Amino acid sequence: MALGGSGDAPSAPRQQTQPSGSAATAMLLAGAAALGGFLFGYDSSVINGTVDALKAQFSLNSVAVGFVVSSALLGCAVGAWFAGPISDRMGRIRVMQIAAMLFVISSLGSALAFNAWDLTFWRVVGGLAIGAASVIAPAYIAEISPADIRGRLGSLQQMAIVLGIFAALVVDYVIAHVSHGGAKGEFPWGGTAWRWMFASAIVPAVMYGVIATTIPESPRYLVKKRQLGRARQVLAKVMNRGDVDVKLREIVRSIASDRPVHLHDLRGPRLGLLPIVWVGILLSVFQQFVGINVIFYYSSSLWQAVGFSENDAMLTSVINSIVNVVSTLVAIALVDKVGRKPLLLTGAAGMAITLGILTLCFATAPVVNDEPHLSGAAGTIALIAANLYVVAFAATWGPVVWVMLGEMFNNFIRASALAVAAAAQWIANWIITTTFPGLSGVSLGLAYGLYTAFALLAFLFVLRFVPETKGRELEDMDRLEVGGGHDHGVTGRA
Repeated sequence: MALGGSGDAPSAPRQQTQPSGSAATAMLLAGAAALGGFLFGYDSSVINGTVDALKAQFSLNSVAVGFVVSSALLGCAVGAWFAGPISDRMGRIRVMQIAAMLFVISSLGSALAFNAWDLTFWRVVGGLAIGAASVIAPAYIAEISPADIRGRLGSLQQMAIVLGIFAALVVDYVIAHVSHGGAKGEFPWGGTAWRWMFASAIVPAVMYGVIATTIPESPRYLVKKRQLGRARQVLAKVMNRGDVDVKLREIVRSIASDRPVHLHDLRGPRLGLLPIVWVGILLSVFQQFVGINVIFYYSSSLWQAVGFSENDAMLTSVINSIVNVVSTLVAIALVDKVGRKPLLLTGAAGMAITLGILTLCFATAPVVNDEPHLSGAAGTIALIAANLYVVAFAATWGPVVWVMLGEMFNNFIRASALAVAAAAQWIANWIITTTFPGLSGVSLGLAYGLYTAFALLAFLFVLRFVPETKGRELEDMDRLEVGGGHDHGVTGRA
C-alpha cells in the first residue's frame, strides 16, 4: 500500500469502563516497567555534567568529546535491535533483568575508566541496556494496558525518562557543588567528582532489577507461549473479570502463529518494509532530528560557552529538566483526550518556532574568543526560547512517539517492529549528538537552523502520513490505515 493522502479516521473504538482497582493495578505494573525509562534517562543524561571534566582529564578535542558522549548511542541501537527478538524468545521480564545487570556493569566501569577508550567501551555497554529498556518498557506497558487508559500509561515511559534526566542533572549538580573544583575536583569521599556522577547510576539500576522480578509477564507473550492460564491471571488483574475470557480469545485470534517473528515479517510491497513500519521509523528519526538531546547532553557546556558560570550552567540545565517533567504531565493528561496526532502537530509547530528563535539568537550573537556571547536581552530570550522548546517537545513528541511505538504495530510484529524503530531512533540520536560539536564549532546558528528545518519536516510528515491510534484495541491494529489508504492488515501478518 502506498503512503499518501490524509484520511486517518479509524473505525469506531470500543469503549470499556475500567474498574478502579484493576486500573490501579495496571498503573502500578506500567510504572514498574517504566523504571527502565528512568534508567534510560538517567544514564543518557548523567554524562551532561562530566563533559568538560572528561575533556580536561583525557585531553580530548571537540570531535573526540562528541564520540565519547555519543558512544552509548551505538550500544543503544544494537540493544534496541536485538531486544525485540530476544524478548519474543525469553520474555519481557527476563530482558528487563538483563538490562538492569548491564546498567550496573556500565556504571561501575565508567566510574573506574582510566582513558577515553575504556570509558567509551563501558558507555557502549550501558547503551545496550538503554536500547533494550527503550524497546521493552513501551511494549510491556502497551500489552498490559486497557485501551481507554493506554495512552496515559504509555506516557509513563516518557515521564520516567524525564524524571531520570532530572535526577541525573540534580545529582551531577550536587556532586559538583560539594566537590572542590566542580566536576573536575575531588569528591569529599575520595576520587574525582565526575567518577561519582557515573557511579551514582548503580543505585537505580539495582532497584530496577529487583522490581523487575516482582511483576508478571506480558499476557500476550504468555499466549504466544501457550500459557493461557497464566495469561488469564494477568488479565484478571488489569481488567473487568467478566471480560477476561473475551479478551483472551481476541489475543489468541490476533496471534496467528507461535513461530518466532523474523525481520522478513516486516517486509512490505513498497520500499522494502510495511508502511506502518516506515511510519514508526520516521517518527523515531524526527523525534531525534529536532535536536532535543543536544539540550540534555550538552546544555551545561552550551550555557557556559555563551557566558554562564559552571555552577549557573548546571543550574540552568536542572531548570530545563524541571520544565521537561512538568510538560510531560501535561502530555499524560491530554494524550487520551486530545489524541496522538493533534499533539504531534502542535508540538512540531511549537518546536519550529522556538528553534527558529534560538537560531536567530545564536546566528546574530557577537563572537568572543571564538564563542558566541549572549548578553542582555539576547541571553534572556534564548533562555526562554530553550525552555519553551523543551515544553513543546515534552508535552508532545517526547511521550507521544513512545506511546505510538508501543501500540501502532499489531501483536504479531510488535516486538520486532518496535525494535527496528527504536534502533533507528538511537542511530538518529547518535548522528545528532556526534555532529553537534562540529556544527556548533562552525556556528550554533547553523546547528539550530538544521533542527528548525527538521521540526518543519516533522510537521508535514505527521500531517500527511501518521494515523490516529487513540482508543483502539491492540487487536484492531491490523486494520490501521496509514496515510489515508484503504488496505487492511498494513501492520503485517505472516
